[in-house]
Amino acid sequence: MAPHRAVRLSPKKPAYAVCVVGVQTYVDVRSDVPKGAKTFRVSVSSGVELSMVYDPARVTEPPDKAHWPLDASVDVTVSVGTASKDLNDLKVKVSYFGQPEDSALGHSVLYLTGIDISLDVDTERKGKAKRSKGSKKTWRWGPEGYGAVLLVNCDRDSLRSRGRDLANHQLVSLDDLKDMSPMVLTCDGPDKVFDNHKLVLNVPFSDAQRVGVFCARGGNSLSNYKQVLGPLHLSYNVERQPGEQKIRFYVEGLTFPDADFLGLVSLSVSLVDTTILLEVPVFTDTVAFRMAPWIMTPNTQPPLDLYVCSVLDSHGSNEKFLEDMSDLALKANCKLIICPWIENRNDRWIQDEMEFGYVEAPHKSFPVVFDSPRDRGLKDFAYKRILGPDFGYVTRDIPWAGASGLDSFGNLDVSPAVTVGGKEYPLGRILIGSSFPKSGGRRMTKVVRDFLKAQQVQAPVELYSDWLSVGHVDEFLSFVPTSDQKGFRLLLASPSACLKLFQEKKEEGHGEAAQFDGLEHQVKRSINELLADKNLQSDSLYVQKCIDWNREVLKRELGLTERDIVDIPQLFYLRGQHAEAFFPDMVNMVVLGKYLGIPKPFGPVINGRCCLEEKVRSLLEPLGLHCVFINDYLSYHKLLGEIHCGTNVRRQPFSFKWWHMVP
Repeated sequence: MAPHRAVRLSPKKPAYAVCVVGVQTYVDVRSDVPKGAKTFRVSVSSGVELSMVYDPARVTEPPDKAHWPLDASVDVTVSVGTASKDLNDLKVKVSYFGQPEDSALGHSVLYLTGIDISLDVDTERKGKAKRSKGSKKTWRWGPEGYGAVLLVNCDRDSLRSRGRDLANHQLVSLDDLKDMSPMVLTCDGPDKVFDNHKLVLNVPFSDAQRVGVFCARGGNSLSNYKQVLGPLHLSYNVERQPGEQKIRFYVEGLTFPDADFLGLVSLSVSLVDTTILLEVPVFTDTVAFRMAPWIMTPNTQPPLDLYVCSVLDSHGSNEKFLEDMSDLALKANCKLIICPWIENRNDRWIQDEMEFGYVEAPHKSFPVVFDSPRDRGLKDFAYKRILGPDFGYVTRDIPWAGASGLDSFGNLDVSPAVTVGGKEYPLGRILIGSSFPKSGGRRMTKVVRDFLKAQQVQAPVELYSDWLSVGHVDEFLSFVPTSDQKGFRLLLASPSACLKLFQEKKEEGHGEAAQFDGLEHQVKRSINELLADKNLQSDSLYVQKCIDWNREVLKRELGLTERDIVDIPQLFYLRGQHAEAFFPDMVNMVVLGKYLGIPKPFGPVINGRCCLEEKVRSLLEPLGLHCVFINDYLSYHKLLGEIHCGTNVRRQPFSFKWWHMVP
C-alpha cells in the first residue's frame, strides 16, 4: 500500500500525528538529523506496525535489522491496527548513530494517535452495510462482482406527500427508509482528536442531483432523520457526539441511468485537520454505488394484476369484455383491476399508456410503472392511481414535440431469458418497433430509446413495425410460456400460414365456409372468395415479407431456431401504405400464465368449429397452454386494437439478480 501522508521528524522536538487504522504513514527520518549521523534505528511501541521499504539491489539489510544507512533510499512507514484509547498513546522513536555505532548521537520521537475512520456500504450485496476488505471505490458486475446498489426512490410512501419520495428534502415516512441503502461511518478514537479535526461527508458536484443522503440519529421521530447531502447540499460536517463510534446514514437514488448518466455515483468522507489554514484532508474514504435499473418483465413471468379499462362512448360499452377478463383472471388466479371511465376518459388502450417493471436492490424490491409519453385520456392514471407505497413511477417527456404512435408501449415488449452465441441475457432483451433501417419512417422517440438502452441489463433490439397502420410490435408477435425445456415460444402472425390453412380447407371441400360467420353487420367472405382475391394475396405476400424480415432479426438477436417459433394464422390488408388486421389479430393476446386470452377470429366454421381457433389450439395446447377466445370485435378490433392493446399485466419479477449478469 502506498503511504498516505508524510510526517517530518526532528531531534529538536517531538512530532505528533493522527494515524488512520490500516493506512500507512510515511515517516521522514532523513531531513533533520544530528551532525555526523550515518545510520538510524527505529523502535515502536506495541500497537504500531513498522515497515522498512528499500530496494534490495541497492541496500543490504543490516544483520540485526537495526542500523539502516541514512544515505540510501530506505523509507520508513508506520501503521496502526486499532483506534487509540488516549491521545498520543503510541510512540515511534528514531535513534541516529555515527561511525562507530557505539552510542546514539540523538533521537527523534513521533507520538501517534490511532483513529478508525471507515465509510461502509453493502459492498457484498447481502442487504447490510458491512466493513469490506475489498475495493469500495469501484463497482463490478457478475456473480463474483461487488459494489453497493441504490434504488431510485420513485414511490410515494406517505399519502401526505404530493409527489414521489425522491422529491422530498425531508423524510415524510419512516417506511421510506426501507427504500434506501444503508451506509455506516465508523469514527472511533479519542474524543480530543476531534477538537482539531472534523469529518466531512462529500458528494461530487456531478452526482449531487442523482443521490440523497439522510443522517439517522435513531428513534421513531421523522425529525431524527435529516437530509445532509443531495441537490441542495454538496458537503456535510458530520456532527459526531462524544464517544460515538458509529454514525448511520440512508442513501437514496434520485434518477435512473440515462443517456447522460451511466448509473454510477460516489460518496466520500474526509478527516480534515482544522489547525491548518487550508484544512487539508488527512484521509479520505470513498464508496461507489450503482443505480438499480428499471427492468421489464416478459409474458413468461407469472401474472399478479390484470388492468383493463371500463369505457362507455359512441362505440358502446365494453361490459361483456370486462366480464370475460374477470373470468380469465379468475382462472389464472390473477387480480383484476378496472380503471373506470371517469379516470380513463374513455381511453381504452391501457397497454399503450404504460409498462410495468420493477427495481431491485439486495435489501428491497418494488414494482415501477413506466408511463409512456403518449398522453391521451389515460395520461394521469399511472401517476394518480398506481404511484403509491412501494409502487414507483418513472416517465420520459417529449417537451419539444408530440408523441408519435410508435411511442405507445404496445410498441414495447421484452423477451424471456435467452442466450445468443454464448452471450447470456438472463433478463431477456427489450423489443422496440421502429422504421425500416435508414428509411426515415416513424420511430420511437429517442428519449425513451436512450432510457431503455441505459438500463444496460436488457439490451434493446429494434424491429420493423412501421409497415403497420398503428405500428406496434404486439400486432405481429407475442411470447408465451411453455412447460417444456425451452420454457417459451415466440408467436408470429403469419399470412402464409393462414392462406395455407384456407387452401387445405378448400381442398377438403369446405370452400364455401365463410370468414366472419356469426358476426352481424359484417360482410362474410367465403374461403373460395378469399383465396381468389388477388389484392388480398398481394397484400399478404407483402406483409409476410415484413414479418419474415423481423423473423430473421429475432432469430439472430435472440438466438432462436425455427423450433422456437410458432406461426399463428393471420391475414392483413393494406390501407394505403400500411397494413391492418383483416380479422381479429390473434397474436395480440393477453398472456396470464398458461391461460391465453385470444381475440376471437370469427373464422370459417367447419363441422361446428371455427377452423382458425382449432388450428391455434392444435399449435398451442400441446405446449401446456389453454386458449380462451374472447370477442373483442366491436370494442377493440374495429378501433384498430385487440386484447393486448386493451389490457396490461403486472408480473412477478425475475428470480435472477440483475447485478449477477455481465452486460
